[in-house]
Amino acid sequence: MSTETTTQSPIRLAVIIGSVRHERFADAITGWLLTELAAIDSLEVDPIDLADIDLPLRGTRPGGTETVISGRLHAADAYLVVTPEYNHSFPAALKNAIDWHFTEWAYKPVAFVGYGAGSGGIRAVEQLRLIFPELRATTIRDAVLLSAPWTRLGPNGYEGTEGERGALAATMTELGWWARTLRAGRVAERVSAA
Repeated sequence: MSTETTTQSPIRLAVIIGSVRHERFADAITGWLLTELAAIDSLEVDPIDLADIDLPLRGTRPGGTETVISGRLHAADAYLVVTPEYNHSFPAALKNAIDWHFTEWAYKPVAFVGYGAGSGGIRAVEQLRLIFPELRATTIRDAVLLSAPWTRLGPNGYEGTEGERGALAATMTELGWWARTLRAGRVAERVSAA
């Protein structure tokens, strides 16, 4: 299933929120992130909050299966995964969501926003970098790593530093390049097959 029209269309970015805990810090980070992303004209952002998605832990088949979010994942040109670091890794709900899908990820770029205590979520991000290429997705080099972000929670929510905003800008520049390039490849492949 593909809804791509041209290589000049805005980039459809699925922001996947990986934490499903109650009273999670992901809400503050996602609020900041969506505000920052709203300033980028060439994006259409679709937040996919795994806390709102019912994906059972049993029943997955090799090659993925149709789920309530598969259409949204298919429609995306790129993914931005927001993940905490739990016990030196990423949440089980995030791995479950990845495993429920297969073709949705193929030939699309994935970027990461990680957060955690001292590490800023780097161990979770590095493990995710091992998984996505198996699904034919391209993980990009740049990432946003937020170390102890709860120390920057203000009256208006999460207050990113200048360095964090710079890291997000660099990540989105690289993600945008990959999204446009891989979308052009997918469009060309579809046209040649027609």
